[in-house]
Amino acid sequence: QVQLVESGGGLVQAGGSLRLSCAASGRTFSRYTMGWFRQAPGKEREFVAAISWSGGRIYYADSVKGRFTISRDNAKNTVYLQMNSLKPEDTAVYYCAAAAGGVVVSRTGEYNYWGQGTQVTVSS
Repeated sequence: QVQLVESGGGLVQAGGSLRLSCAASGRTFSRYTMGWFRQAPGKEREFVAAISWSGGRIYYADSVKGRFTISRDNAKNTVYLQMNSLKPEDTAVYYCAAAAGGVVVSRTGEYNYWGQGTQVTVSS
C-alpha cells in the first residue's frame, strides 16, 4: 500500500498563497498518477489538479486554472500544490490521492490511496 500525508494548510487572506505538500511512503511513488481534491462542508469531494507519474501530463479544474500549480519531485516522494490568488471559495479540506495506471483524473473512484487531508481556510 501507499501512505500519503498532506501538510501546508492554514489560514490565509483572500489573494494570498499557500503551498501544500503530500509526502508518500510505501510502494514506488513514481508509478502513480497523483491528484489533489478538496471537500468543503456539505459538498462532495471535488477534483482540483492531477499530474502523471512522469510529470508530462497535468490537469486542472476550471475553477483553479491559472491560480494553482501542481508539481512532483519523485526523488523526494512528494507532490506539491502551489495555490496563489486564493479566494474564500477555495476554503476546504484538501486531500492528495494516488492512482495506479491510466485513470479519469477528476473521478474520486479512480484513486486507490488517500491522505487524511489538510485544512485550508481563506478569509475575505
